[in-house]
Amino acid sequence: MPKDLDYKEADDKQLVAAAQDGNTEAFEELIFRHRDKIYARAFSMMRNEDEALDLSQEAWIKSWQRLKQFQGDSSFATWMTRIVINLCLDQIRRQKRKRAESIEKLDEELGGVERQMPVVSVNPTAGMERGELRKRIDEAMTKLSDAHRTVLILHEFEELEYKQIAKVMGCSIGTVMSRLFYARRRMASLLAAVKKEKTE
Repeated sequence: MPKDLDYKEADDKQLVAAAQDGNTEAFEELIFRHRDKIYARAFSMMRNEDEALDLSQEAWIKSWQRLKQFQGDSSFATWMTRIVINLCLDQIRRQKRKRAESIEKLDEELGGVERQMPVVSVNPTAGMERGELRKRIDEAMTKLSDAHRTVLILHEFEELEYKQIAKVMGCSIGTVMSRLFYARRRMASLLAAVKKEKTE
């Protein structure tokens, strides 16, 4: 890799090759190019700005540590997406365990779980997310399993193709399609149920 590499003009492959040789400036350019997308992925999973920021930063640290392992079988962006999605899924699992333990404890102490309800963080940069439909979608999304919510987010909101989703989630295209089919059907019934509750 030439020492006078023009970082702005170089493509991701060139920057990755330079970064794998220890060039931190090349890696910084990769961060600059993809940080917004990686943060958006984390936010779409966590629905919380602080957590999304922490997890996207952790993803960049992990990617620097593992950069030598990147073989270029997929694009750098897809590889990064897989790292951040896995970190988000780990965090969601930890939160579920912690919440279950807290609810059990709270139930014993207070005989109720009202105070344990999670706070929903609103993204101030997207006014449209505050609408009634957005609320209903968010409410329904929380009732999906991690796998079904992830595949729905990646396909519907991030507009990834089946092949890309399969790479990110480490499963077959057939599994992606069946999960997506189930998730859409479940979302439709959940949204209908939420709408019915609102009108009653």
